[in-house]
Amino acid sequence: MIALIQRVTRASVHVDGELVGRIGTGLLVLLGVERSDGPENVAKLAERVAKYRIFSDSNGKMNLDAHAAGGAILAVPQFTLAADTSSGRRPSFSTAARPEMGENLFDDWCDAVRSHDVAVETGWFGADMKVELVNDGPVTFWLAA
Repeated sequence: MIALIQRVTRASVHVDGELVGRIGTGLLVLLGVERSDGPENVAKLAERVAKYRIFSDSNGKMNLDAHAAGGAILAVPQFTLAADTSSGRRPSFSTAARPEMGENLFDDWCDAVRSHDVAVETGWFGADMKVELVNDGPVTFWLAA
């Protein structure tokens, strides 16, 4: 399971011109699910993202997590993060989870993050989404579990 997290001042996701998720301050999380992922990956990565301290405290140090900073998470499923790009000029998606498994683990991950008292908005699994964000910093990290 892979999370590309970006600290944002705002982010939104649209499907067919309809707003389906929006946050102000917080994290945009692009989440990729691999075939080898299971409940242990969900729990581990949800806790890591929910508690990842990348927001500035009163001294300007990255010392606050999203909840402590008054932020939320916009989670967007992105199977392309699970691509094998090690050779050639076209990615292989052989390591990506099948759609049903990916959607279930994405939903489980969102619920697990919510259990850490972080508000979560989401994109739509399998949809053609338009994601907008203002990256704050820019601050971007790649986490895996």
